[in-house]
Amino acid sequence: MRILLVKTSSLGDIIHNLPVVSDVRHAFPDAQIDWLVEESFADIPLLHPGVRMVIPVALRRWRKSILKAATWQEIREFYAALRCENYDVVVDTQGLLKSALLSCLARGRRAGYAAVSAREPVAALLYNATFTVAKNQHAVRCNRSLVAAALGYALSDVSAPDYGIAVPIASTARNTALLLTATSRADKLWPEAHWQALGCAMAARGLICLLPSGNSTERARAIRLAQLIPGAVALPPLSLRELASYCAAAQLVVGVDTGLVHLAVAVGRPTLALFCASDPESTGVLAGAGDVNAAINLGMQGAPPSVAEVLAAAQPWL
Repeated sequence: MRILLVKTSSLGDIIHNLPVVSDVRHAFPDAQIDWLVEESFADIPLLHPGVRMVIPVALRRWRKSILKAATWQEIREFYAALRCENYDVVVDTQGLLKSALLSCLARGRRAGYAAVSAREPVAALLYNATFTVAKNQHAVRCNRSLVAAALGYALSDVSAPDYGIAVPIASTARNTALLLTATSRADKLWPEAHWQALGCAMAARGLICLLPSGNSTERARAIRLAQLIPGAVALPPLSLRELASYCAAAQLVVGVDTGLVHLAVAVGRPTLALFCASDPESTGVLAGAGDVNAAINLGMQGAPPSVAEVLAAAQPWL
């Protein structure tokens, strides 16, 4: 069976789709699984040994230079690469109009969410087969249920996803705590004073706090906190693969509502996710099989967790 998964972004959503690959490989050990994904996240599906090939798309970048000849050359090359394979089924687990349109470019029977289940109901008009999946469940379960229905197999255990990835452990001491202080929205940030207090408490327990960052604003925050937390290190810019290695090496990962906390869970590390302006019901951290107590969501919209609550939750790993 030749299968194309369409899940282009964002980081957390892509990680939530990894258990689908494990499910499909369990049901069809000889299946050929390809994945269509935004180029900036292409490294993540490739961490799963069940993925044969990643087909990168650059919608975000192309939109910024749509009038350039070079952009249209890239689009033609992307289209040619996508059309090389005849798939038995193309499953869009994103449920957006853009992902549905991309699925139409591939060769194969298209499957996706029914209108009542899709994030953008109009997407359902573009599939050959649609499936109703309850929306009041975690995104991982939605993805797994959709693909199981589309391919006709039963899920053995919906509550215990297998993310299926393993990464090299970064060459750092094991007594590290990775503090993920950055997120895409300002209202999702946890106060810097809270991070300082948490970091100092961890340093007092012998942990080395590592603070990654992306853009210049995040980098400035990481440097400020590293100067206030004994022994802390503001990490240099890292690729997703490198960040995954740091996650895998950490004794504990604590982060705000960002895709990197899901990456930490996927590589099997104890993870505390801090929610300040969103609720974790459908997109909180969800531990894999065998790690059910190692992924904890704290706080909710309008009620961020206190430092004391985070330290209490972290106690088993301090």
